[in-house]
Amino acid sequence: MTPKVAIVVGSKSDLPVVERCTKILEEFEISYDVKVLSAHRTPFETQEFAVNADKYYDIIIAGAGKAAHLPGVIASYTLLPVIGLPIKSSILDGLDSLLSIVQMPKGVPVATVAIDGAENAALLACHILSLKYTYLKKTLADYREKKAEEVLNN
Repeated sequence: MTPKVAIVVGSKSDLPVVERCTKILEEFEISYDVKVLSAHRTPFETQEFAVNADKYYDIIIAGAGKAAHLPGVIASYTLLPVIGLPIKSSILDGLDSLLSIVQMPKGVPVATVAIDGAENAALLACHILSLKYTYLKKTLADYREKKAEEVLNN
């Protein structure tokens, strides 16, 4: 059994940001699917995805810009962990996205990373997945060591 992540974005214009997320998952050899679903323009498809996500995935990374309701809507329909990725896409430099995702009502949590923080979204997913897939703990430790060496060797 191998871990699998769903990466869902609200628009095709968000795909360049989540590409950085997929590179981390590939480095950790974690499989993933990328989907474009909109909380506002494809609400029924979004609901269907979220209700059935636990049949196919271990965790969901949901990225959205502007009103950024996608992570919260998905979280309301699934018990899987949802990581919200605010995407900079408006004149507010992503602050609108961040606040839309981080200010969830009690009972429907969404873990939230920085604006355009795709790498950290993937790394947080790896940390959560390591609770079930314990081999990832060594991979995470090796990754951190490699990053420390990059800093020290500059």
